Amino acid sequence: MPSLHPTAIARDLSQPIAMLTCVRAGKAVPFTRGELSAINKAPVSAPVAVNAMGLITDEQADRKHHGGVLQAVHEMPTATYARINAQFDVNVEIGSLGENLTTMPIGDMPALDERNVCIGDIYQYGNAPADAVRLRVVQPRRPCYKINDKIGNGDSVPNIAVWINKQGISGWYYEVIQEGTLTADVPVYLVERPYPFATLAALWQLTNSKEKHAPEVIEPWLAIECLEESWKKVLRKKIK
Repeated sequence: MPSLHPTAIARDLSQPIAMLTCVRAGKAVPFTRGELSAINKAPVSAPVAVNAMGLITDEQADRKHHGGVLQAVHEMPTATYARINAQFDVNVEIGSLGENLTTMPIGDMPALDERNVCIGDIYQYGNAPADAVRLRVVQPRRPCYKINDKIGNGDSVPNIAVWINKQGISGWYYEVIQEGTLTADVPVYLVERPYPFATLAALWQLTNSKEKHAPEVIEPWLAIECLEESWKKVLRKKIK
């Protein structure tokens, strides 16, 4: 069976690993607490340009905590929705928690998720070298209270954002390393995997752990140049 096991470093663009099934963007609209939010992302039918800040048609209401070059594009596995719905007996629809990209594995390849996506991975979306978008994974997404406001129903639903955080299933953010145009139904390629040990699941496990770790456990993470600095700050506190 084909594998995306973290030890595999893919550089052969002849073999796509997934298909980009949906591209989504949102506008900042009135939400809750008297605030605006663009957490609802609607499918984009036409090709959309992507620059260093992400999809040009996408918005972020709170630019202090969302958006920017290190949160340019968000991808989240569709399985996250199934887990939330099963855990809390809700019916949250795909695209309503802020993700821009949805992918589907090709053939027997595993779905892209936190267990087999690594910090530093570079993915190419599309075939045409001139227009293909290349994105690098730089950090997991930290779920915030807006997820609770989106899903919750008064006091009847617990703190879902905290649960998602503990599970480490909130997806990941990309920085854009090659601008281009995104459209649905194009192949996705894993171009480079420089840090095969650095799965998102492993990062969540380390940062959520109450234990301290030997320096040799943490230092390889601190050496990852593209890992967003706030995650390194947390990891430094985990050193014995």
